[in-house]
Amino acid sequence: MSKRKTEKAEQLKEARKHQFFASLRNVPTSPRKMRLVADLIRGKEVNYALGVLRFSKQDASFRLEKLLLSAIDNWKQKNEGQNVEDANLYVKSITVDSARILKRLRPAPQGRAHRIRKRSNHVTIFVDSLQTDNQEK
Repeated sequence: MSKRKTEKAEQLKEARKHQFFASLRNVPTSPRKMRLVADLIRGKEVNYALGVLRFSKQDASFRLEKLLLSAIDNWKQKNEGQNVEDANLYVKSITVDSARILKRLRPAPQGRAHRIRKRSNHVTIFVDSLQTDNQEK
C-alpha cells in the first residue's frame, strides 16, 4: 500500500476508537421491512429502544434487539468503570443498506417462469453518550 493509503487507514482506525457501534451483515430480511423497525428506534434512548424492540411484532425487531445489545456491550468494553444508566446512551444513528439479492425462478402459467428476488440487508448501529456530546461542545 502507498503511504497515503496507510495514513488514511490509520486516521479511520483512530476515528473508530471513539465510536461505539455494532454491525450485522447479510440479514435475510428485505431492507424495506428492516427500515420500518429501524425508524422506530433512531435517536431514542437505549432503554426505551430496547423496550420498543422487545414488544414489537415484526420479525426484524428480534435481530435489531440483539444488535443493539451488542453495541451497548461494545460501549462497555471501551468505557470500563462507567455505568450504562449514568451515561445516558442513545441510538446515534442506524443504517440499513441493501445486500446481495438471491435470484430464483418460480414456475408460471403456460410454461413461463417468474423471477423471485430474495433480498437481504446490512445493518449498522451507532450508540453514543449524551455526556460525550456535551463535553465536545
